[in-house]
Amino acid sequence: MHQMTDDIQEVLFSEERLAEIVSKMGAKISEDYKDKNLLLVSILKGSVVFMSDLMRSVTTPCSIDFMAVSSYGSGMKTSGVVKIIKDLDINLKGYDVLVVEDILDSGLTLSYILELLQAREPKSIRLCTLFDKPDRRTVGIKADYVGTVVPDEFIVGYGLDYDEKYRNLPFVGILKPEVYGG
Repeated sequence: MHQMTDDIQEVLFSEERLAEIVSKMGAKISEDYKDKNLLLVSILKGSVVFMSDLMRSVTTPCSIDFMAVSSYGSGMKTSGVVKIIKDLDINLKGYDVLVVEDILDSGLTLSYILELLQAREPKSIRLCTLFDKPDRRTVGIKADYVGTVVPDEFIVGYGLDYDEKYRNLPFVGILKPEVYGG
């Protein structure tokens, strides 16, 4: 039987390493937001695994909400056209918003989301990403919290997918090019 792990060229971040990175980020966020009205906003679906671990490592009181947008279609390149599939339930006024994303690559979708949320007048808005892929950036956007920088490889696992698969891998690995025709 074909295993998901057969499609992985190499493991970039083990479960243990991911836990370390996330716990460090959680500690820093807890410190920075200790007297603030923190709202963690997860961008679905990719950041759901990161979000659930991150929120458990944040020790200050916080609220959470979720937003789903579509910009990829089925291809591997961002189209830059963003459609909101699920909007936030919470009114952002008075909140210190921290947008939680799994990966920051071109930045097109995220800069659109940040602009959109900023217009809703939160007290503050910042960006937190587990993975930063600066080689792929096409707009001037920087995350306030970065777990780690990753090479420009096709990575999957820990929420990251290829064609909706591999999100449930507990580690992050590089996908074999033959899997996606790379």
